[in-house]
Amino acid sequence: MTDDASPWLVVGLGNPGGEYAGNRHNVGFMVADLLAERMGARFKAHKSRAQVVEGRVGPPGPLSRRVVVAKPMSFMNLSGGPVTALRDFYKVPIGHVVAVHDELDIDYGALRLKVGGGDNGHNGLKSITKSLGADYCRVRFGIGRPPGRMDVAAFVLKDFSAAERKELDYFVDRAADAVETLIADGLERAQGTYNS
Repeated sequence: MTDDASPWLVVGLGNPGGEYAGNRHNVGFMVADLLAERMGARFKAHKSRAQVVEGRVGPPGPLSRRVVVAKPMSFMNLSGGPVTALRDFYKVPIGHVVAVHDELDIDYGALRLKVGGGDNGHNGLKSITKSLGADYCRVRFGIGRPPGRMDVAAFVLKDFSAAERKELDYFVDRAADAVETLIADGLERAQGTYNS
């Protein structure tokens, strides 16, 4: 069991650079941006090759949790280095590390929260697991499978479709709620509320 006083590290996965900003693969960055906005804080460069925001989640007072929200500025397949550096810098136990990422095997907009497991071909998770081990939390944001015979890599590096964008803000908001519930109330409560 992890110490309640230990900080949490929420890592939104994505690729840096404006050309990737609206990609399906960058939904982790979108959730991280919303969490930072809710904290009323701006991302700052950190020596770990990530942008970070520090704040609190949960009710004011002794029950609020210290949280570091991060966006690695390495490319997706090198996420493990910055995440490990942040984990070490902020002394975050592995059970308090949360990766927010896109997931092909879940319908668009659906969420699944879990601890551990495989990487399912996701290069960001593969890199983090290689650096940290697999026992961190995941908030998996469904993007669905590519249509027809479209290449998976091409699909994740495309922007959300016009139809998807109509609901994207709602789904990103819900994913941010799920992260906050996970931190404030624990995994079981968050799974019961948000797993679909």
